Amino acid sequence: MGDPVTEYTARLQQQEREIRSLSAEIESLKKPQNLNPSPRLGELQEENAKLKYRLNVLKRSLQEDKTHCSKAMININQRLQEIFGEAIRSSCPELDNPPLAVTPNQQAKFGDYQCNSAMAMAQMLKAKGMKVNPREIAEKIIQNLPDNELVLKTEIAGPGFINIHLKRPFVSRLLSNLLMNGVQPPPLASRKKVVVDFSSPNIAKEMHVGHLRSTIIGDSMCRLFEFLGYDVLRLNHVGDWGTQFGMLIAHLQDKFPDYLTISPPISDLQAFYKESKKRFDEDEDFKKRAYQCVVRLQSKEPDFIKGWNLICDVSRREFQRVYDCLDVKIIERGESYYQNLMTQVVKEFEEKGLVELDEGRKIVFAPGQSIPLTVVKSDGGYTYDTSDLAALHQRLFEEKADVIIYVTDSGQVLTPEELTRAQRAVAFGCVKYADLSHNRINDYVFSFDKMLDDRGNTAAYLLYAFTRIRSIARLANIEEATLKKAAETSEILLDHDKEWKLGKCILRFPEILQKILDDLLLHTLCDYLYELATTFTEFYDSCYCVEKDRKTGEVVKINMWRMLLCEATAAIMAKGFDILGINPVERM
Repeated sequence: MGDPVTEYTARLQQQEREIRSLSAEIESLKKPQNLNPSPRLGELQEENAKLKYRLNVLKRSLQEDKTHCSKAMININQRLQEIFGEAIRSSCPELDNPPLAVTPNQQAKFGDYQCNSAMAMAQMLKAKGMKVNPREIAEKIIQNLPDNELVLKTEIAGPGFINIHLKRPFVSRLLSNLLMNGVQPPPLASRKKVVVDFSSPNIAKEMHVGHLRSTIIGDSMCRLFEFLGYDVLRLNHVGDWGTQFGMLIAHLQDKFPDYLTISPPISDLQAFYKESKKRFDEDEDFKKRAYQCVVRLQSKEPDFIKGWNLICDVSRREFQRVYDCLDVKIIERGESYYQNLMTQVVKEFEEKGLVELDEGRKIVFAPGQSIPLTVVKSDGGYTYDTSDLAALHQRLFEEKADVIIYVTDSGQVLTPEELTRAQRAVAFGCVKYADLSHNRINDYVFSFDKMLDDRGNTAAYLLYAFTRIRSIARLANIEEATLKKAAETSEILLDHDKEWKLGKCILRFPEILQKILDDLLLHTLCDYLYELATTFTEFYDSCYCVEKDRKTGEVVKINMWRMLLCEATAAIMAKGFDILGINPVERM
C-alpha cells in the first residue's frame, strides 16, 4: 500500500486538473462559433448544464478533502492563492499566466491577507491595447471568487488592493487540529532525494568559525527537509587527500618510526601539521620525500594507507567532539571516497569532446563560465576540480539526488583561543541561533555579548519566552491530559484582538517553511519565532489565561481556550527550535 499522503495529494492534483479542463470546456461552450440557431444548440446547452453540475460536485469534493483530509497543517497563504488564482483566471481568460500575489496584510485593521494582482493585470492588459481600471479588475476577481471555507469578506482599497478577512471559526478549527494532532508537515507532492554537503573541514587542520557556520546552517537545512518528509543524505566532504598527506606521512615516519606497530601519541595534530609544513617549506630533501610519499599513498601501499588512516582518525575524533556538542549527525565521505571515480569522469568528458588542452593541462569549460575547470594537471595528476566533479557525478547517478545543496564556508576567521572559549563558555543554542538568525548570504560579527543578550531576537530571549509559556499550565496545575481533552472538546475563541493576532501568527508556520524551501534562507524562521514570541507577549499581557484570588493567590478561574493558545504557541516554537537544532528542554 502506498503512502497515504502521496496518494491523497495525487488525488487532489487529478481533481484540480479535471476542474481546469471542465472550466475551459464550459468557457468554450459559452462562445459558440456560429451565433445563428443551430440544431445542436439544445444539445450543447444540456451538455453545458451537466458539465457545470459535475464541476460544482468536484469543487465541493476538493474543498471538503482539503479541509478534513488529514492531520497535516494547512498553508493558508497557499490555499488563498488557489482560490484567488481561480478567480483571476476566470476574470481575465485572455491573459496567459496572470500574476498572482497574495501576502499577509501588514496592517491588521485592513484585514488578514491582501491580493495585489489587479494593478499588474491592468498593465498586462494595457500592453495588449486594452485600457482597464485596476479597481474594475479587482471587482471582477471578487465576483469570480469560488465558494470556499476560509474567506469571510473582501474589500477593495486604494488603486485595486483586495483586502481579505478570514473566518474566525476556520482559524479556530485549524488551531484545534494543531493541538490534537501536533505540529505536522504540510502534504508532500513527491518525496525527493536531497543531498546536503556541509561542514567539510580539512584533515589535520583545526575547524574554524567558517566551518562552524557551515555546520550549523547545513544541519538546520537537513532538519527542515527531514521534517517535511524528504529523503535526506547528510554528507561531510572532508579534505582527506592530496599533497599535504605526503608531507604528514613523511613527518610521521621520522617522528614515530614505529607507527606501524605502536599507535603514535599525536595529541595536537595542529602542531604536528605546522611542524611538517615548516620542514616541507625549508628542507628540499624532505619535500622530495614528501612527494614520493604522495605517489606511494595514491598507489595504495599498505604502510602508507595505515599512516594516512592514523592521521585521519586523530582529526575525526576532534571533529566529532564539536559535532557531539552541536548534536549534529553527518556521514563522512571525503575526497578519498571519490578517487576511483575520477578516471571515469575524465574519460566521459573526453568521449563527449568537452576536454581542451592548455599547456599540458586538460581543461573543461562549464556552460556560461569564462574560467575553466582543470580536470588533469600537466603532470597527469588530478585536482580538487576533478574530485568535486566525481562527487557530483556520484550524487547524481548513484545516489539519484533530485536536489543537491552545498553549504560553503563564508571565509570568516576566529583564533583557536577564541574558538576554545566559545566551546566552553556559551550555550550551544545561542551559538547556533546567532548563525541562523542572520542572512546566510551576509557576513556577521561573532559576538558573545549579542548571542547572550536576553533582549531582542536572540536564542536567550526565545528560550526564556518558551520556558515562560511552558510554565503557565504548570503553575495553574493543569495536567497534559486535561489540555488534550480540552483541545478535542473546547472551541478556541478568538474574540479579543490579541487572541486573533496570535492565532493567525501561529498558523503562518507552514508559509514560513515554504518560503525557506524556496530560498533556503533560514533566518526567516528565526524572525518568525521572534515575531511569535513577541505576539504571545502582547496576548499574555492583555488576556488573562489564569485568574487568581488577589488575597490568597488561589486559582479561581481558568480560561481554557487561552491555555490552548499557549500550548499551540509552545508547540510551534518547539518544532522551530527542533529545525534549528536547539534543544530547549535542557535549558528549562
